[in-house]
Amino acid sequence: MGHDEPFPGLERLNTLSEADFATAMEPLFEGARRFLQRLARARPFAFEDELFRAARETAHAMPEEEQLELLAAHPRIGADPASLSHLSRQEQGFDRDSDEGDDESDEEEPRGEPAYVGEELAMLNEIYQAHFGFRYVVFVAGRPREAIIPLIEIALRNDRDTELRRAVDDTIYIAADRLSSLRGAEPAETEVG
Repeated sequence: MGHDEPFPGLERLNTLSEADFATAMEPLFEGARRFLQRLARARPFAFEDELFRAARETAHAMPEEEQLELLAAHPRIGADPASLSHLSRQEQGFDRDSDEGDDESDEEEPRGEPAYVGEELAMLNEIYQAHFGFRYVVFVAGRPREAIIPLIEIALRNDRDTELRRAVDDTIYIAADRLSSLRGAEPAETEVG
């Protein structure tokens, strides 16, 4: 699915093969094929809320190895912008103000961000991953990357189970937000009948 193609509606997602469903849903979850295959088996979904409720239940019911795969599919906050998906670049602020003719995706930091933020995020990501054994994933929700620093610091005080649960939940929040973004001004799909 390219950037210009509309994201398939629920009726279409419900009728796709398991493999095509996983491919269609990849932009929302950054890949994580085994998770998406499990989610495909939970269809049909009548409402988008039902899709994301099933995604959360599926993610929490998976073996830890697959939960870690779901988290690892997401890029690190502060990763090289060239390695980020289009949606991750937007979420991390690299595509802001790109209508001025500059190619923002080539910048080291988002415009207006203090230079230390990238270094601080890289260091905290390494500490977090060494401490918990998995990647830090958070629903950025339009916050500047600088605002993520205290969130990682707080997360480091959690126990591993709490933090794994929070990170898995955040992958679902990210996906729901991405779907909303991809749908743009389109009305939310209600019922599939």
